[in-house]
Amino acid sequence: MTPGMGLLKMSVGQPAPLGATKLAMHDWNFAVYAPDATALILCLYRPDTEELLGEMPFTGRTGDIWHLAVSGIAEGSLYALKAQGPNVPDAGLRFDHERVLLDPYCRRLNRPQIWQERQYLNRSHYALAKGVLEDTPFDWQATAKPAIPREKTVIYEAHVKGLTMQHPEVPTHLRGTYLGLCHPAIIAHLKALGITTVQLLPVTAFMAEPRLSALRLTNYWGYNPIGFFAPEPRYQYEDAVSEFKTMVRTLHQHGLEVILDVVFNHTAEAGEDGPVLSFRGLANRQYYLFHSHGEMTDYQNYCNFTGCGNTLNVSHPMMQKMVLDALRYWLTEMQVDGFRFDLAVTLGREFKRFNPYAAFFQIIAQDPVISKAKLIAEPWDVGPFGYHLGQFPAHWSELNDKSRDTFRGFWRGDRGMLPEFATRLLGSRDIFQKHHKPASCSVNYLSYHDGFTLHDMVSYNQKHNWLNGEENRDGHGHNLSSNHGIEGPSSEPAILAARYQHKRNLVATLLLSQGMIHWLGGDELSHTQHGNNNAYCQDNPISWLNWQLDGHANKFLQFVKQLMALRQQFACLQQLSLLDDNYQLHGDKHQVHWFLTDGTPMTEQHWHQSELASCMVEIENRNNGKTLLCVLNASSKNQPVVLPQAVTQLVFDTALNEGLMPATTVPRQDWLQSAQSLSVWH
Repeated sequence: MTPGMGLLKMSVGQPAPLGATKLAMHDWNFAVYAPDATALILCLYRPDTEELLGEMPFTGRTGDIWHLAVSGIAEGSLYALKAQGPNVPDAGLRFDHERVLLDPYCRRLNRPQIWQERQYLNRSHYALAKGVLEDTPFDWQATAKPAIPREKTVIYEAHVKGLTMQHPEVPTHLRGTYLGLCHPAIIAHLKALGITTVQLLPVTAFMAEPRLSALRLTNYWGYNPIGFFAPEPRYQYEDAVSEFKTMVRTLHQHGLEVILDVVFNHTAEAGEDGPVLSFRGLANRQYYLFHSHGEMTDYQNYCNFTGCGNTLNVSHPMMQKMVLDALRYWLTEMQVDGFRFDLAVTLGREFKRFNPYAAFFQIIAQDPVISKAKLIAEPWDVGPFGYHLGQFPAHWSELNDKSRDTFRGFWRGDRGMLPEFATRLLGSRDIFQKHHKPASCSVNYLSYHDGFTLHDMVSYNQKHNWLNGEENRDGHGHNLSSNHGIEGPSSEPAILAARYQHKRNLVATLLLSQGMIHWLGGDELSHTQHGNNNAYCQDNPISWLNWQLDGHANKFLQFVKQLMALRQQFACLQQLSLLDDNYQLHGDKHQVHWFLTDGTPMTEQHWHQSELASCMVEIENRNNGKTLLCVLNASSKNQPVVLPQAVTQLVFDTALNEGLMPATTVPRQDWLQSAQSLSVWH
């Protein structure tokens, strides 16, 4: 033991709360769940060099919790753990008394966790990032959460680093950081765009897979967690915790919510041959799911419902507690507004099968803190029977991939799409049933981080993922995209016009649709990933947003801003409450009418005509008589239209003036709707 350790005083401590908790100046309590361990060791390190100061055994145990209190710890000291116990992989016991482990409840890391194979194999403690024992007060300046209603929510999905790395107005030293994200130039852009809520790709501490490190790539997106409480230090300038709080406070002060993309389905410890970093070395049998043969559990065969080598056992009480503790921590201590749950079906698996009434959902519904947050599910995982769109509780919203695919297919010109297009446009009530759920349960989107950007969707027929190191085998092949004649970039005026027209149609459809709106950050800038639809490992300008726009991109940005404002202007676009839907009895009531382009009402037989790709939909407010009309023409021919007498003013047409709203009144008589376009009338 090095000099100075004798000044520390140890006592039994308390079993709660879990993790490292500051009791007083220089006094800390440590509590760790490790039910199968025979001994637990606290390791302390210098904050500057990570030099080992000494090791202390946990002297207290209550049930499955080991605990220890230590007085005299210098502020900023680092810590890790060692666990002793049997190493019997067949029994699920993976203890190694020489290997340092990260506390699963660690709130702050001293540095990013980077895979270092040689140090790991040598069991060097330098192979692992350490927890920081420092409690810094933070002034929230009485800032309140914006509390945006679900139906008014417009989400902007962003990567902390990629959003600002190439922004000319963000100071160089702040680019790619939490502080860069809340720079006035970024906030001004989000506000001008009409965004209400920023959804961040994972910001909890993560490690890139060893395979990617060997290829000199990284897990840029961050979907490989090593913990669920500590903010990722890659995005800090000096202190990740205080700077993350500063970011949230600043966004809240400007009326913007913050949602975190959280990954509670797997960890960076991967499968049987993966590294031992934390969970596996403390409670392998409890934290993970395993396959079984009859009544015998095969502890050397991890369930892989995530495609990442392991699956967390969220139905286990302690894993469940950790997830709920983490959610409450981010909502209270870090003041975020909600969560998007990656592969959320995994969270509802009980006895390995998804249960819409799983204990996890019931506990969240009763929790006084978590139940008030925005909760968004990715309603699938890659395990057996893993697709469950529409089966989450009513206070959850769900990513609606059916809307994405239908909107894409309809405007690409696929035949027979009109009936499903109409269903998706009006809130997918075949999935989110009226009387029982609001349309805001559906999160409608055109593109997501995992897939083509909007600009690539109209520029590429095939994915081009060669730089990912998997010979273009990775990524989704069902993109419903169209390159309009040339694969990739083009300067041909006709091709550029067709591509931007296609994008305007998609954007207009999204912002006219019923449900919560999800916007992929950068789509408004016509961001391209050069055909890469799985850029998870590209920490470079492929993924970083380019803020230098040409003339076409600038006009498209203005179009997006106008459409976002239009959605905020009309209440019927935010929450369509139909006369025959009793989910909400108060407020405006609406009636929807569908017409052929000759002005006659559509009948059931029309919906069965596969060649029909043009029609009109009218939304009438029964309280004040105001109407909004949308003319749709996904056919390849211009379509004469007989407009109802009730509409008098053209709001916009995606085929005119690059979609920008007309400055003067447009005659409505003998209207001709251009091929592959739509217009909206008031």
